[in-house]
Amino acid sequence: MDDTLIVGDMTLKHPCILIPKNKGEPVRKVILELDLLDKGLKIVSVDADLCLPLSRMLSSEEMALLPEEARQDDREFESHDKFLTLEDILGFTPSYEVVGDIALIEADEADAEKIGKALLEIHRHVKTVLGAISAVEGEFRTRRFKVIAGDGRTDTVHKDHGCKYHVDLSRAYFTPRLSTERQRIVSQVGENDVVVDMFAGVGPYSIPLAKKCKRVIAMDKNPDAIHFLKENVILNSVDNIEAIEGDANEIVRNYEGMADHVIMNLPHSADAFLDAAVLATASGGVIHYYGMTHEDDLYDSSLKLISNAAEKAGRTIEVLECRTVRSYAPHQYNVCIEVRVS
Repeated sequence: MDDTLIVGDMTLKHPCILIPKNKGEPVRKVILELDLLDKGLKIVSVDADLCLPLSRMLSSEEMALLPEEARQDDREFESHDKFLTLEDILGFTPSYEVVGDIALIEADEADAEKIGKALLEIHRHVKTVLGAISAVEGEFRTRRFKVIAGDGRTDTVHKDHGCKYHVDLSRAYFTPRLSTERQRIVSQVGENDVVVDMFAGVGPYSIPLAKKCKRVIAMDKNPDAIHFLKENVILNSVDNIEAIEGDANEIVRNYEGMADHVIMNLPHSADAFLDAAVLATASGGVIHYYGMTHEDDLYDSSLKLISNAAEKAGRTIEVLECRTVRSYAPHQYNVCIEVRVS
């Protein structure tokens, strides 16, 4: 997370949206909804336009939410009052992530309580700081937390790329860290495509995909995840998601050869579901396989597993891309391998 807040009366060049003044307010509301308005900088007028400062440049999908007159630029802005940083308060910058109005840190941090109070001070929209006391665990992929600071809730609504996700972090896994990766997948999907999301969770892949493609078949073994997925289908006004509770190995047998894209976002054990993924994939369809691998063997072993599953079904694969998504632990990486199945 970037916790640096602007100081004093400095004038800084910053990404922004230019929009005719008569359309400024509705655009401001959209930018606020995306949580991308930089509130540390003052909105300014430039001739007939309103200039809205952004915390980052907008993606093409986000720009599509704005009127066609909207355009991105870099402009100088005057800052609001002086703000502190976490380093100003703590003397260091801790590792954390924010989901909705909840900040997450590791519970065993030496200065956990100080970090919690500092996060509440720096991020005024954050209402709770939770400390993780376990890794993702169990067949339902959940984490255990303790309250470090704030009001103690574990449920929140997270906004990302124009989508909303209601989630209880103690009942279903969710991370904002894969936001860019999810949008990369969305960009590959066509409007007539059918997508199978084998480990859908609360819908961070399924919801944005449904806004672009013909149909999403989403499944998860965790009943709480499916509960929140169904809520998020309503929250995001999409009607082309079929949410199914159960084991993906069994469910996909009902969708043999139907998927133009199969999402396999279960990095620690997706290999156990490769036979089912191949079964669900249409001829020419793409499997997006996520694994957790050592730096000495980033792709080769996983590619062999995928190839074996295809061969067992009398099919072949074409490797489209192998990429590192993020560092997970020392010498361990979350990778994505994409193959076309014939």
